[in-house]
Amino acid sequence: MEAMTQTGNPTSDEDLVANEYLTFTLGCEEYAIDILKVQEIRGYEQPTLIANAPPFIKGVINLRGTIVPIVDMRIKFNLGKIEYTPFTVVIILNIAGRVIGTVVDSVSDVISLTPVQVRPAPDFSGSFDTKYILGLATVDGRMMIVTDIERLMTSADMELIDDASASS
Repeated sequence: MEAMTQTGNPTSDEDLVANEYLTFTLGCEEYAIDILKVQEIRGYEQPTLIANAPPFIKGVINLRGTIVPIVDMRIKFNLGKIEYTPFTVVIILNIAGRVIGTVVDSVSDVISLTPVQVRPAPDFSGSFDTKYILGLATVDGRMMIVTDIERLMTSADMELIDDASASS
């Protein structure tokens, strides 16, 4: 007997294959990103400031000889007052051949999600951009925003990767 999706359609084998996601918090919300994009998780350390960088780029750190830009997602997503606590961490990502760090409030855990578990993001009629949201998932009563971290970090407004389209 075939498994059925919530819409009553039979599922394919691809729908049953789980992918692992790292979950983290920003403000009151929980987010999930593809664990294969994560290189490591580090405690927050004050980066070296870069003149004329956008406010959400906190600066750079030297990670074993690699200069890594540090993006504060809380500033990028306009999440109000930003506090750096002992729980504040930097997720080091490997995106499009570049190493980028992102500051988050805390890392929660690693979860497995099948494509069927990720529901499409609602359409907000252009009131704000949802192109970086793959969907929403609920695990153990917790709703999380499944984010396309590669698309977000390579977008032109992030100013992190010069001519991402030209280099591919």
